[in-house]
Amino acid sequence: MNIQKPTKLISTLLLAILVSYGSMTLADYSRSYMDSHPMNHINTDGVEIAYQVLGPEDAETAVLVMGLGASHTLWGDDFVRGIIAAGYRVVLIDNRDTGESIKYPEKDNPVLWWQLLKYRLGMNVSTTYQLSDMAGDIIDVMDALEIDRAHLIGASMGGMIAQEIAAEHPQRTQTLVSIMSTTWAEHLPRPGRQSTDAIRSMADNEDKDAKRAEFMKKMGFHAAAIPRQVMAILRAGDRSEAVKTITTPTLVIHGRDDPLLTVEHGEHTAELIRDSRLVIFEGMGHNMPDTVRPDILREIGKHLSSNPIAGL
Repeated sequence: MNIQKPTKLISTLLLAILVSYGSMTLADYSRSYMDSHPMNHINTDGVEIAYQVLGPEDAETAVLVMGLGASHTLWGDDFVRGIIAAGYRVVLIDNRDTGESIKYPEKDNPVLWWQLLKYRLGMNVSTTYQLSDMAGDIIDVMDALEIDRAHLIGASMGGMIAQEIAAEHPQRTQTLVSIMSTTWAEHLPRPGRQSTDAIRSMADNEDKDAKRAEFMKKMGFHAAAIPRQVMAILRAGDRSEAVKTITTPTLVIHGRDDPLLTVEHGEHTAELIRDSRLVIFEGMGHNMPDTVRPDILREIGKHLSSNPIAGL
């Protein structure tokens, strides 16, 4: 990994995400259904985590874990309604540093240029929190709701967190769905490498960039969380050995046109998890566009219903 100025690295990640969602408009996105339901909170050792529970109480539970800098609302109403329509109760969780969960002040950030240099030299980076802590937050919410086992659906960094749970807490994981995520193996292309031209074009148009940033904020995107969450990803490093141990029935979904985590990331995840199923969608980037979402939901519904929770 080449050392970049910290602000350039974070800006590149932010802009790459904006590129992925750039074709969407507010007309395509709704969170009103989620917003109509109350938020709940748990506090474990001073860490407050917010969550929602939607759908039938007596159904099997699907826990949805969103990605870098994003609160639960980034899933969008259509995706959440689709999981519920397939016959599942949905638990939506705000990762720490997003939504209504605990936020950390900028003064708590590690010194990024130094941490990136340490990462380049093969040393452990310092973090405000780790991916394992975020996985623990999910388990804490499941404990509070008395959920013994759940279907875990994670997108991007949320997929990494879900993989962590499946590897470390297999008894709590009925199925795993890893969407546009990664093992962060050393040989895989680094984020944003395939979207340089699009990122440069966007950066040259500050007004357009500002509008997209405002749109992302309305969707539930928290840019301030990115430095801390990037460090958590870098600290975890190559998780291939842990991912190899996953025995949970797994569906890996990836976009052929993903500019942030290229398709090789999804392919490698599927290669490592025994008996997993890989589905690659044409016309899908690092998002779940309207044209592809019904097919994604269909694949997820098939996967979950093929692996029911005993006794429910």
